[in-house]
Amino acid sequence: GDVCFEVRKLKGYGKLSHRNIDDLRSGTRVDVSDKKNDPLDFVLWKRSKKDEPSWDSPWGAGRPGWHIECSAMATSILGQPFDIHGGGMDLKFPHHENEIAQSEAACGRDFANTWMHVGLLQINKEKMSKSLGNFLTIRDILKKHDMEVVRYFMLASHYRSPVNYSEGNMQAVQQSLSRLYTAIRDLPEGIIEENRYTHQFIEVMNDDFNSPQALSVLFDLAREINRCRDQGDEEKAANLAMSLKELAKTLGLLQHDPESFLKGGVDVEKIEALIAARLQARQQKDWAEADRIRDELDKLNIDIQDGASGTQWRRRG
Repeated sequence: GDVCFEVRKLKGYGKLSHRNIDDLRSGTRVDVSDKKNDPLDFVLWKRSKKDEPSWDSPWGAGRPGWHIECSAMATSILGQPFDIHGGGMDLKFPHHENEIAQSEAACGRDFANTWMHVGLLQINKEKMSKSLGNFLTIRDILKKHDMEVVRYFMLASHYRSPVNYSEGNMQAVQQSLSRLYTAIRDLPEGIIEENRYTHQFIEVMNDDFNSPQALSVLFDLAREINRCRDQGDEEKAANLAMSLKELAKTLGLLQHDPESFLKGGVDVEKIEALIAARLQARQQKDWAEADRIRDELDKLNIDIQDGASGTQWRRRG
């Protein structure tokens, strides 16, 4: 009733994990049964047990092996070969190795052109699982954090590296993203000019999708914008800000209005009133009261910056 794939009859089995069959066999925990010639052999069709879902087949009632469903969906929808196959690092062997084997043996051509295996998600440095009670869905996280904050959080680690979710890390991401929004705040519309930052961004993204390094380029560009502001070159700052927004758009970032993002989720009227009161205290040279109000704003997670055009503020974390 079972139909198995005999991996030793496929030349190149193990090419995805870069190990030969004997190395793979020594690490397997699957017992050899009378239905398999080798513990690495995998089921293509499984005979159903009593009361299990089943379909009729030339080998009797049963169901497809769990590797088959992925090959069937991918080949049916995307064709073969298709461009990019993704998945977690834990699926490289045996699941993806077996997908390749059965698909290429059946069709006689490559299954996928590029494989991208991602690091696993951890919650406070622990594996996320329902049994540990630390299971979060993207819907849960978006109730507390803006979608761009979540995107930045994921992009801040290389896609092959583990990702550790914690509220502390999300607050740090919020602050980092706020720095980019602050750089483009209150600048007029500029024009996009080719510059060294554009070339650097493309170069690092072409290097195995190095998103952390790409974010570093965005911060270098933000510092250059701030330097131009300080030197009074608003036109250059505006043009560089357009480049920053265009590059960030590639990553799905900086798509909000800067003011809305920097002031989101707080009582704007209360903050503005405190800033006005602090300005009045400064005008009256009541430095103690001005400092007290600054401290109060700090406790509200509000950063303020005094400048020639007045006091600007942003939400911190």
